Amino acid sequence: MSTVQLMKHDGITPPVAKPQLKELSVHGHTRIDEYYWLNERENPEVIAYLNAENAYLEQVMAPVKDFEEKLFQEMKSRIQERDESVPVKDGAYFFYFRYIEGGEYPIYCRKKESLEAPEEILLDGNKLGKGKPYFNIGGYEITDNDEVMAYGIDTVSRRNYTVRFKNLKTGKLYKEQIKNTEGGCYAWAADNKTFFYIRRDQQTLLGYQVWRHELGTDVKTDVLVYEEKDNQFYMGLYRMKSKKYIAISCDHNGVSTEYRLLEAAKPLGEFKVFAERERGHEYVIEHLHEKFYIRTNQNKAANFKLLEVKENEAADKTKWKEVIAHRKDVFLESMEVFTNHLVLQERREGLIQLRVINQSNGNDHYIEFGEPAYDAYIGANPDFNTHVLRYIYTSLTTPGSTFDYNLDTREVELKKQQAVLGDFNKNNYVSERVFVTARDGVKVPVSIVYRKETLLNGTAPLLQYSYGSYGYSTDATFSSVRLSLLDRGFVYAIAHIRGGQEMGREWYDGGKMFNKKNTFYDFIDCSRFLIANQYCSPGKLFAMGGSAGGLLMGAITNLQPDLYKGIVAAVPFVDVVTTMLDESIPLTTGEFEEWGNPKNKASYDYMLSYSPYDNIDAMDYPNMLITTGLHDSQVQYFEPAKWVARLRTRKTDQNLLLLYTDMEAGHGGASGRFSSLKLIAKEYVFMLDLANALH
Repeated sequence: MSTVQLMKHDGITPPVAKPQLKELSVHGHTRIDEYYWLNERENPEVIAYLNAENAYLEQVMAPVKDFEEKLFQEMKSRIQERDESVPVKDGAYFFYFRYIEGGEYPIYCRKKESLEAPEEILLDGNKLGKGKPYFNIGGYEITDNDEVMAYGIDTVSRRNYTVRFKNLKTGKLYKEQIKNTEGGCYAWAADNKTFFYIRRDQQTLLGYQVWRHELGTDVKTDVLVYEEKDNQFYMGLYRMKSKKYIAISCDHNGVSTEYRLLEAAKPLGEFKVFAERERGHEYVIEHLHEKFYIRTNQNKAANFKLLEVKENEAADKTKWKEVIAHRKDVFLESMEVFTNHLVLQERREGLIQLRVINQSNGNDHYIEFGEPAYDAYIGANPDFNTHVLRYIYTSLTTPGSTFDYNLDTREVELKKQQAVLGDFNKNNYVSERVFVTARDGVKVPVSIVYRKETLLNGTAPLLQYSYGSYGYSTDATFSSVRLSLLDRGFVYAIAHIRGGQEMGREWYDGGKMFNKKNTFYDFIDCSRFLIANQYCSPGKLFAMGGSAGGLLMGAITNLQPDLYKGIVAAVPFVDVVTTMLDESIPLTTGEFEEWGNPKNKASYDYMLSYSPYDNIDAMDYPNMLITTGLHDSQVQYFEPAKWVARLRTRKTDQNLLLLYTDMEAGHGGASGRFSSLKLIAKEYVFMLDLANALH
């Protein structure tokens, strides 16, 4: 057991941010923000404050620094350093990536026709990222003739990617560079020289323009082919699986969708609308031969249905024909189209199901998985003319596994399972799935995992995790780093609260806008259930969430601070009202349909009633570790910084309040394969020490 506790931090003085009062008035209501000035990224006083908080954290955590390093090495030791992905056949080549011993970044490779063929290295992330504090490859695309690769590089962590072009025959780079692009949103035309990309607005960091570039020419001569005028829409760009069309997708955050298509063989043509944007209509399209499949919520199909239409009749919605009807109890999440089969990724009672439909006779069946809580999803399947589906399966006790499934014979072949080095044995762990009755009667699923010998008698420490926003479903997946908690007696629970989409579209709608507080109440009610049913000790309950899940952490600490021993809030969105009133801040406008627009008084009042920063009170708060990144493009660093500064002046307890700012990284933290484990080790040692479980 631990001999030195983090709680013994007497005599170490925390930094104090200088208050500078600023009045923020709207709707006849005035708020005073004494730490508004912390948004001045270039201000030396701001940098000094963030560095002071980092230094304070290091002082407080110094007694367990050795254990933090032990945890890091322990987590790293479970990872197979020399590793390789399962190759995917696309055209004439097998594509895969691999890691070398000690390598932080992937090496992207291909082999022609056969896995026994000589390896061709496309990109070596370790060489490209050498000496850079942050490095990320934001996807790549290769021309139809397999000769030129376009790829994006981000070295700051603001998700601004610079595109480079590589001649795969000579290995040489073309001279042109395209800066400030949306990573991964690239498409080649069929002529092997025309390239499309999305440019980002440098104030809002939103992708807002699609440009056309001709390989070998000056970027200054590139042509603007589409500009999105409504900054509430997020843009995407890709070449469709059939290769016939290049698609621009515009999505208004759960409100409406619009696709524009251009035949890849006619790159100088005009992108044409597939179905015009209409409030309340969301859709996704897939092209196969002479028709389109359409996943749509048209005509109040909240959980979506599947339609099809002939290619030349797509503009006439009366010609859209139903393939799979809307079902109230099944959420149609995605589809994979093959010449002879259709595979649907569905959700029923919060769990993924893969449904296989034979297109020739209509017969269907479901792939069996057999565990109470798991995640399964369709993998990379670039070929239409195959009877084999690549899918991924994982659970709280099963490492990520790649399978090939024969859609006709139903034979399953395990291609690869994530290696977990050391003494890991999945049979040493137990997975459960329970339903918690929330205060309004709704049944909330919770996925739980723990070691077999952990006693469920109300004495164990427990970490409860959730996200609960944007319709993002938090599924029960395996984590090798999590073993460092489970093996020390922790129970781990994922609360599938409203705001996600685990239980269908109504589940999402029930946790957004004027229903947002359901997200917080669901989490708290799950916490009470876990204590009441002796999954944990009342004094050893921890909660964790990041980004919008960090908002959740902030809300529950204001609503029920006495319920939790410790909180880990990663890159937390906590200054809801101020951020959503400032349309110059990245992503603000696109979020109006998630949180509301505070320029409307009803939305302002509701958001103000739960915004964590605005509801800090003079009361006892739990121990808290809050993390952020100086270059965060999603949740700006100053939100958690302000939150900590105000908490220090108002809270009435002597519990820990720690802020860690990664001065080199952004929303996703450190970029390296192993360096990212260092922050996890810090978060874990924080909880393990408070739970008296450092052993």
